[in-house]
Amino acid sequence: MKNTIIIAVAALILTSCGGEKKNSLEKVLASNNLKKIREKRTEIVAQQQKIAEELKLLDTKISQLDTTKKIPLITTITANHKVFKHFLELQGNISTKDLIIIYPEYNGILTHIYVKEGQKVTKGQLLAKIDDGGLSKQLSQAEIQLALAKTTYERQARLWEQKIGSEIQYLQAKSTYEAQTQAVDQIKQQIAKTNVIAPFNGTIDDIITEQGSVVGVGQSPLMRIVNLNNMFIETEVPERYISKVTKNKSVEVEIPVLGKKIQTKIRQAEHFINPANRTFKVEIGLPNQDGQIKPNLTAKVKINDYTNEKALLIPQSIISENAKGEQYIYVVSQKNEKNEGIAERVIIQTGQTQGDVIEVLSGIKDGTEIIKEGARSVKHGQTVKVIKLK
Repeated sequence: MKNTIIIAVAALILTSCGGEKKNSLEKVLASNNLKKIREKRTEIVAQQQKIAEELKLLDTKISQLDTTKKIPLITTITANHKVFKHFLELQGNISTKDLIIIYPEYNGILTHIYVKEGQKVTKGQLLAKIDDGGLSKQLSQAEIQLALAKTTYERQARLWEQKIGSEIQYLQAKSTYEAQTQAVDQIKQQIAKTNVIAPFNGTIDDIITEQGSVVGVGQSPLMRIVNLNNMFIETEVPERYISKVTKNKSVEVEIPVLGKKIQTKIRQAEHFINPANRTFKVEIGLPNQDGQIKPNLTAKVKINDYTNEKALLIPQSIISENAKGEQYIYVVSQKNEKNEGIAERVIIQTGQTQGDVIEVLSGIKDGTEIIKEGARSVKHGQTVKVIKLK
């Protein structure tokens, strides 16, 4: 319609003055009169300006009456208060406090192993026996001598109470009895070291040394025992989070190899900053009722270091940045019954990010309608039409 009107106006102008203008222009040019040529040029320029003004008026009217004009189509989202939780994502190694390799406390031959691999044991249970090298016979002899020393001491004590005999005899008998008692206790302690005892409740994970082998104190590993009930994750956290990552903070643990996700808490946060990498260690308790979690597995750790109960969240993809480094988005205002409104550029301040969303701290409020699809192509002050995607 717009092009049709422009062509009609041009045709009308050419029709009304075409022949006359042509002849008049030719005559002026043929006259070689500079004054007349300049006057003719001024006349044509004036006519040109008048036509331009008339075209502008026509375009304005067309814009008002044209119902088929093209308006950018957009989609919007509404900013509403939501609970926003930011998570610090790290990796950690699973371990247990109760995992040790048992070494002998006595030199000798490993004469008996009373347990098997995979067997559950209790604290204090006898696991293996080392040959005592004749200590049992020494103990028998020492106990006989102790019995004699005790009898002698008791008799001498009764006599001394009756003022019979000398004090030195009584003291010698007492000293002999006490020395023999200590000798018996020492032998018993040595014999006790030939017994390999479970230090805690757990499972025999591996028997390392075979029965009949000669073992040495602190040199021959006998077996490995583990308790899978006291599992934990240890990870290192950058020092800038020291005020946010604290004891009892909520943690989501994922163990990819097992396909497990577990909700737990931080049970210990160290106060020492490692000067080499500027981190501090945290220990995260890990329940293991089914016993599937094993030491040295790798886990993904998400620590909740920040929570906003009334956050305004928007997709990061709709945010642009101007030459000043300011972030901005487009919102819709003055929307009418036809879902047509005006796009307005709004400068915003942002906070924490999580995934593909970001927290907006200022610039919008609860209920603000924000342009999503089409945010990169609209301009400030442009008329837009909001559509709803199915």
